[in-house]
Amino acid sequence: MIAFIAPGQGSQTPGMLAGRLRDPESADRIRVWSEAADLDLAHLGTRASPAEIDRTENTQPLLVAVGLLAHDGVVDEAALSVGHSVGEITAAVYAGVLEPTDAVRLAAIRGRAMADACDAAPTSMAAVVGGEEAAVVRAISERGLTAATFNGAGQIVAAGRTEDLRLLAAEPPPGSTVAPLKVAGAFHTHHMESARRRVAEAAAAMPFRRPRGVYLSNADGESVVDPETIRRRLVDQVVRPVRWDLCLSALARTAPETTVALPPSRTLGNIVRRHFPELRVVPVNTSGDLRRVRARLNGARPTEGATHAGL
Repeated sequence: MIAFIAPGQGSQTPGMLAGRLRDPESADRIRVWSEAADLDLAHLGTRASPAEIDRTENTQPLLVAVGLLAHDGVVDEAALSVGHSVGEITAAVYAGVLEPTDAVRLAAIRGRAMADACDAAPTSMAAVVGGEEAAVVRAISERGLTAATFNGAGQIVAAGRTEDLRLLAAEPPPGSTVAPLKVAGAFHTHHMESARRRVAEAAAAMPFRRPRGVYLSNADGESVVDPETIRRRLVDQVVRPVRWDLCLSALARTAPETTVALPPSRTLGNIVRRHFPELRVVPVNTSGDLRRVRARLNGARPTEGATHAGL
């Protein structure tokens, strides 16, 4: 079994496309996807400053585009696909649910809508590291905040009003520390409802297909096969918590022979290695990485009946 994991916001780095656009095929794809996103993805991926690519409206379509450049170069049919937050859109392409151009367009609409929602109120996010999970979730809720992302290994991301986050940091849950995150607002909470509506309208106009293999949902880490359920969950994810911890558990139960960490691969690749060192993680960041992955996976296909093992 082969697995593909796609990163979300926070994994971006300047120059993510540097060197990749020398390949005419990749350059052509970026031009098509730039038109679909109404953004200059080539500029964002090569010359843009950290501040420019960190803007939500730029980060999300750029991350999806970078992840999709590897798509045709590895395998056509992924056995298992999963992504973190906006990475779920990337994973949907690897699973055959969405077309690449639709995926980049949807990510661009999502990014702009979420950026606009961030302007409505002073909100943000903070990582709560350590402590007992139930006590941490209770403390977050008591401050009027939302446990927005469960990253596993004792890290829960709280989101909500900036003032409430400051109070949480001043009195953290027992055994924990609270670290503010450099984000534009409270993603994956009710503060993003206006963005959810815009994403829903865009997703409704796009064809969603049944996944070829296993497609894991951020909502609960479970495999989803119905296209309309996938569409609804991708939309609702804008205002619902990301259960990456449950996705990791499902990945470990499936025990893929190789887990390909899509670019930019460092953040998610390290998380998987830290949680499950027995899994072989192959990162893809450069064209050379892609060639090595292609060689390693050459001829590899999931065996019959293996795609849902352990799920």
